[in-house]
Amino acid sequence: MSLSMPLSLGIHPGKNQQLRALIADPALLVAPGAFDCLTIRLAEQAGCKAAYMTGSGVSITRLGAPDVALLSFAEIVDQAKRMADVTTIPIIADADTGYGGPLNVIRTVREFERAGISGIQIEDQQWPKRCGHEPGRKIVSTEEMVGRIKAAVDTRHDPNVVIIARTDARSDLGINAAIERSQRYAEAGADVCFLESPESADEMRLLNQQLKVPTLANLVEGGRTPMLPVDQLTDLGYSIAIFPNSMTRVIASVGKALYTELARNGSSAAFSDRMVDHRSLWNLFEYPAFMELESRYVQSTASEESTK
Repeated sequence: MSLSMPLSLGIHPGKNQQLRALIADPALLVAPGAFDCLTIRLAEQAGCKAAYMTGSGVSITRLGAPDVALLSFAEIVDQAKRMADVTTIPIIADADTGYGGPLNVIRTVREFERAGISGIQIEDQQWPKRCGHEPGRKIVSTEEMVGRIKAAVDTRHDPNVVIIARTDARSDLGINAAIERSQRYAEAGADVCFLESPESADEMRLLNQQLKVPTLANLVEGGRTPMLPVDQLTDLGYSIAIFPNSMTRVIASVGKALYTELARNGSSAAFSDRMVDHRSLWNLFEYPAFMELESRYVQSTASEESTK
């Protein structure tokens, strides 16, 4: 008999196919940034159809460092697995540069797929990489990145796992060079192309006019790319829009305000209308399901003891 399990104790097949279908849908897929079990569960509960595991958010919340390549491969994979275990929606994960040469890319893709990740993003920066909206990015040759993409595509066990090729060439080499790189990455087998930090709607339109594969827009508040509404992004030809840092910024703002209130007045009462209550928070993570599952075995043990 198959038991009904809480999400974090179950297995959730079909998410890779879900992501493929969402990308193929004419409607723009909006994937908010998430960085831990709480934020991915909130995204699902809010009705989001997919989410983006932000490397920046994981670095800030897990390591206490900005996105300057201090997180190890093992730390990222561990976080990916924990998040994938508590949601039924597909996750796109930031896998940075693949963490080394072709053999490292192969291991990265295999471990991310085993962790339950449905979309794996690999970029053409040198290591240590930098945030795509910060200066100081250095990129590898087109040929080296083509090798990364081919290794990723050849490695995935499930062909529905989506390989996303990101280029950071725009800022130093210009939009045309960045588009040419994206075309080469698509030819190498990338399912989605992610041209980082275009600086105008015209550049975003040009990209989509010249590429034949789905594209991803990275919307960073205060970043280099204009924050366009969903309907305009759709008209420009994008298939996916990610908002990697929005939740991190909101938590930083509201959290600071709460702690300031506690430090000044010793009370959280002013924030009570902005909190979920105790039961709602526990039920977000299926507390009744855990208790019901435990009770099956507690009752069975008690019954055996009574017959002795």
